[in-house]
Amino acid sequence: MVQKYQSPVRVYKYPFELVMAIAGVEHVVFVQRNVLNWKERTLLIEAHNETFASRVLVHENCSYTVHPENEDWTCFEQSASLDIRSFFGFENALEKIAMKQYTANIKRGKEVIEHYLNELASQGTSHIPRWTPAPGREDACGRVGQRDPGSLEADRPSSAPGPAPETVSSNGDKLDADYIERCLGRLTPMQESCLIQLRRWLQETHKGKIPKDEHILRFLRARDFHLDKAREMLCQSLSWRKQQQVDLLLQTWRPPALLEEFYAGGWHYQDADGRPLYILRLGQMDTKGLMKAVGEEALLRHVLAVNEEGQKRCEGNTKQFGRPISSWTCLLDLEGLNMRHLWRPGVKALLRMIEVVQDNYPETLGRLLLVRAPRVFPVLWTLISPFINENTRRKFLICSGSNYQGPGGLVDYLDKDVIPDFLGGESVCNVPEGGLVPKSLYLTEEEQERADQLRQWSETYHSASVLRGAPHEVAVEILEGESVITWDFDILRGDVVFSLYHTRQVPRPGPREQLIDKGWVLGRDYSRVEAPLVCREGESIQGSHVTRWPGVYLLQWQMHSPPGSVACSLPGVDDVLTALHSPGPKCKLLYYCEVLASEDFRGSMSSLESCTSGFSQLSAATSTSSSGQSHSSSLVSR
Repeated sequence: MVQKYQSPVRVYKYPFELVMAIAGVEHVVFVQRNVLNWKERTLLIEAHNETFASRVLVHENCSYTVHPENEDWTCFEQSASLDIRSFFGFENALEKIAMKQYTANIKRGKEVIEHYLNELASQGTSHIPRWTPAPGREDACGRVGQRDPGSLEADRPSSAPGPAPETVSSNGDKLDADYIERCLGRLTPMQESCLIQLRRWLQETHKGKIPKDEHILRFLRARDFHLDKAREMLCQSLSWRKQQQVDLLLQTWRPPALLEEFYAGGWHYQDADGRPLYILRLGQMDTKGLMKAVGEEALLRHVLAVNEEGQKRCEGNTKQFGRPISSWTCLLDLEGLNMRHLWRPGVKALLRMIEVVQDNYPETLGRLLLVRAPRVFPVLWTLISPFINENTRRKFLICSGSNYQGPGGLVDYLDKDVIPDFLGGESVCNVPEGGLVPKSLYLTEEEQERADQLRQWSETYHSASVLRGAPHEVAVEILEGESVITWDFDILRGDVVFSLYHTRQVPRPGPREQLIDKGWVLGRDYSRVEAPLVCREGESIQGSHVTRWPGVYLLQWQMHSPPGSVACSLPGVDDVLTALHSPGPKCKLLYYCEVLASEDFRGSMSSLESCTSGFSQLSAATSTSSSGQSHSSSLVSR
């Protein structure tokens, strides 16, 4: 296992030449190559070990460069990797000890540099003249093959390995240590490294919107900064956000008037630590009536909108108070909680919402204050607590009766002028009071069925993985000719080839659920009825085929491997969704297919082509291919 470290950019608010007077280039640790370029004002350092090189490989890269926005400041950045191949059975223990020692020295190194810079300043040395080329040498500097006179390189064996050092770019894609502490909070060196590595991985592989740094950090915290686990969780969430179009939720969601009147929840200033405060009067809310009046999906969308608004308010409070605020506080008033709140469909919906929020908004709840808990509350808590993770449960403060009014209650977490009036405070609270939803506002059975269909539609699509040599195949039985098979699929990862076959035999699933028997001969046992279509990663494909014969039609997706192609060693965002379960490269897709009567085909396809895919936003660019019996289109996700 290779342990990696990547530092943020550390900024010294001193000119490059002054920092070089302290850092120097003469001291060599292990086998080290130092390149000091006075002209470009850069110092690049590569180092690797020779001792125990057959058992332990250590590579380190460091760079000193001029700050891209202030030429009188100097940036320092370092990265390192530790690969312990064999060390007498103590590999894991040695890795932990070595990385702990390495990161402990990182902060100390910056302190040493700053100490000596301050010493120079106290002695009156605050400026060192910049390097200028000797007269008559400028032409030679630009010639190919000439050594730059402004560059000094320490000698080292020519065969010494080492990756190319990285420099600080000016394109804003790197994090500096001051920004992390100011906007994200104090992190250990290894926590900083995990954040930078995950952020860089997203920039290199994710084709959609890159999450904000504080959002990435929440997923790392939720997985105790285990990089692979956090990456898996974040990738699943990004896929979910794309499917549900959550990034547009605050712009598109308008709660029904009934929700605004009877949903007893809303934002109310902030707690004593500056966290946004959300008040939910669950005991006064008719959860059963709301579900019967607006449906479960509308309630879920409203809860998601609350979480999106919470993240936005955290960003605002971070700017307002000048310190990192990444979570909010929820004040949950349970007065009025009764058996009506234990209605099982309502509890089931609550558990679903808890699951969605925990998976996609981790570490956003800073504290949950439960007040006026009645006797029925333990029953509800018994039902839901197993589904709340341990880290979240530790943030709960539960008070029964009037215990919330004294020391250890609300006054420890909320300023007196923020405590709402219905809890004996001084603040007028504009959160709706809730109340019973009149039955006259309930959805009719037909309307309720349509509301449920929204969730069923999102669950209609199937997920499939395609392995090399093991295509994914779906059988569609056609009892009479002139039917229409339609398909709609999104390629989430990799490139695939889509084909459609016909056979009169009944397929029998083989290894990995393959339907086309290896003993079948193309042209004898089955025939191809649609030309193969190469589908690229990120594309959304809709197509159709008008059948001519009864029998079984087989939709097949197989991995596309162009001759001479080289697989990328860096996984994409969707890679981690399946890579843990079985080895080897994979493609992944979401698909849906159905059979239409011929007379219904035209209207159905017009609707299919004009709508936005449920799993990707479609670009304006549309490429269309058609044959005498089929029609398909590819639209590249934005």
